[in-house]
Amino acid sequence: MSATGDSQNSAVIAPTSIVVRQMPSVGNRLAMSIGWLGFVVCGIIALTLMQAKQSYFDTTAGITESFHSGNANAPQKIAILSLTGLIANGEGFVKQQIDRIRADNDIKAIVLRVNSPGGTVTASDYMYHHLTKLMKEQKLPLVVSMGSIATSGGYYVSMAVGNQEDSIFAEPTSTTGSIGVIIPHYDLTGLLAKYDVKDDSIASHPRKQMLSPTRPIEAEERLLLQAYVDETFERFKMIVKSGRPVFRQQEEALTELATGEVFTAATAQRLGLVDKIGFIEDAIDRAAELANLQSGQWYAVRYSPPTLSLKNLAGLAESQSDYQNLRTLFELSTPQAYYLSTSIPPLLSHREGKFIAN
Repeated sequence: MSATGDSQNSAVIAPTSIVVRQMPSVGNRLAMSIGWLGFVVCGIIALTLMQAKQSYFDTTAGITESFHSGNANAPQKIAILSLTGLIANGEGFVKQQIDRIRADNDIKAIVLRVNSPGGTVTASDYMYHHLTKLMKEQKLPLVVSMGSIATSGGYYVSMAVGNQEDSIFAEPTSTTGSIGVIIPHYDLTGLLAKYDVKDDSIASHPRKQMLSPTRPIEAEERLLLQAYVDETFERFKMIVKSGRPVFRQQEEALTELATGEVFTAATAQRLGLVDKIGFIEDAIDRAAELANLQSGQWYAVRYSPPTLSLKNLAGLAESQSDYQNLRTLFELSTPQAYYLSTSIPPLLSHREGKFIAN
């Protein structure tokens, strides 16, 4: 045989190696499943904690921002801060807007859009305080745009403009003024007597019930309440002078018009209560001017309450609104002083529209 043949016959074929993979045991599979489940649970917990922390430090309650007007590609903003409805509680949407503006360094001016008949003395003053504080801290000019109504507490909050010239705009059909204080009281004694109903309350002192509708106000009590109203009224006039410099030198003029009377926009302008007749676009342009913003270098934004939340998904928002409305109705039924253009605080219902400016 040839050498070549011998070489071919003598070749050794190596056996093919077969790798057999062992399937994980039932115990191992269970451990892997538990591990993955633990990973998912830990992730959910971590995400929940992050959201809880963010919610804890977020004072804006997730309000949303939307474009209003101007150049959408501009680097600077003008914020439209809405004050709509009865001013019953300072810690609400208005305060959330203020906090949102404070956290946004791109905002260079504010337009306060007022459409309110006023509200409680304390809530009105609370909003005024935080607006003036925001302007001072952020060095932002403020311009007021009055909608259909900006009376009493609504006018009070508008005084946050301070000494800025041409800073209060009222639409041609706006109603404003109503500078005054009222403590509503309704004497139901005649009605109770007709149906033989008696108030048998036990109080620590007769004055504890001096605003109860089940008894008339005694002469001595009326003097005490009038002194309280007068003191609160003096603060209202002081705030008006802070935002309307013309009345600092003409206090008698302020006294003549601070009777609780309401005025049309044209009359209010003639009396010095507002500066200009104009719409929100005019107020925005004036805000841009006060902030030295060049044309095309700004855009205006406005804010809305959050439209979607876990509460909404869980179907809890409706009951929460009902609770809030019931609580506010109870608060409004409590005798207290109002910067309000009516002696009957309006009742609110979220089903009929937004009547509360929290």
